[in-house]
Amino acid sequence: MESYIIEDKQKYEFLVNRKVFIDQEILEKERERIFSTCWLYIGHESELPNKGDFKRKKVGGRNLLFNRGKDGIIRALYNTCPHRGALVCREGSGNTKVFRCFYHAWSFDNKGELIGMPDKEGFPKTFNCDGSKNLREVTRLEIYRGFVFVNFDDKAISLEDYLGNAKEYIDLVADQSEEGMEILGDPQEYSMRANWKLLAENSADSYHGIPTHKTYFDIVATRGGELSKGDYEGKATDLGNGHAVIEYTGAWGRPVARWMPAWGEDGKREIDEIKNKLIEKFGHERADRIANFNRNIIIFPNLVINDIMAITVRTFYPTQPDFMEVTGYALAPKNENEKFRQRRNDNFLEFLGPGGFATPDDNEALELCQEGFQNNKEVQWNDISKGMIREEPKSNDEEQMRAFWRKYNEIMTKEESKEEKHEKIPSRN
Repeated sequence: MESYIIEDKQKYEFLVNRKVFIDQEILEKERERIFSTCWLYIGHESELPNKGDFKRKKVGGRNLLFNRGKDGIIRALYNTCPHRGALVCREGSGNTKVFRCFYHAWSFDNKGELIGMPDKEGFPKTFNCDGSKNLREVTRLEIYRGFVFVNFDDKAISLEDYLGNAKEYIDLVADQSEEGMEILGDPQEYSMRANWKLLAENSADSYHGIPTHKTYFDIVATRGGELSKGDYEGKATDLGNGHAVIEYTGAWGRPVARWMPAWGEDGKREIDEIKNKLIEKFGHERADRIANFNRNIIIFPNLVINDIMAITVRTFYPTQPDFMEVTGYALAPKNENEKFRQRRNDNFLEFLGPGGFATPDDNEALELCQEGFQNNKEVQWNDISKGMIREEPKSNDEEQMRAFWRKYNEIMTKEESKEEKHEKIPSRN
């Protein structure tokens, strides 16, 4: 089967076929092989603090209800009535004991069990004794450090095995608060006329940072955040399973817990207090890593956790080869100091928000890439070779992208077994 990449270690060259960004048949294969078999982030447990809380989510092309039932258990239910298929919930979020289908008023409790139907006498007494008319549940849902994932493949490996070495970096985010982390408010949702894999690359690409986001760095410098030698030149690491990370220092302040002059002496005292608590719990080395280092984490295929001047949790899903829908969440320690919460939110909106200094720049760059791919017959390959000559790739190299593409190519070119082909025959479920 045709490979989508060329990796020539002798020539220090790594190429990606531009066909993967524009071809409809490849998108269909991605939906089948990637978004139907890999662990996908659905939400954070802090989004459902109370029994009955729910959020509507679109994950892997499926409409889901992310909810906490009356028994306190977090579930993912398919948001479709088993009767005639309508959505059983149209609201984006809320708290409810009952989901009621608008079309024929079938009603389900927040565990997904069918509890009411008009004209029940028109059905046999044995109707739904086997539970087949309840809302169907995504059977694979697992949680790591508050991050909730689903998998539509019942035979998939466990989430912990899937995350593998990436758990170390998720821990560095989750350990920023003894009281736990929480999602702040509603997500930011926007779209982009570009292929989804471009955003996976971009979200952990520090090579573009200074030239593309120069205005932001100029503003940070006016606040005492001048780039120093060594800033922005940390390391890039392949974490296995397509996951990767860049870890580096930067010029900006971090609410946990790196001071910058614009925050004043009061801010410095507060930062020192946060840092001392980290040292007390984790020791100097780990506390310094949590406080002073930035992390852009790729969890294959479409989750990015950027722990930089603020924390963003970002997912994205393709609707067309050249169009994606993006959802971004702000993450922060629970019960954070009010002043620092404000600083965090300002940092988040200023750089990471859809109207900030970074995201519009990135959207423009990726849409320009997508337009450039119209020349794919004459110019067929993207070069992602930066840093291959180094034994230890830097954060502004491209090893993290190569990690993504190796896994992508492995999944997309794997030959199907006879059993896998047979399982594609539709069942009654």
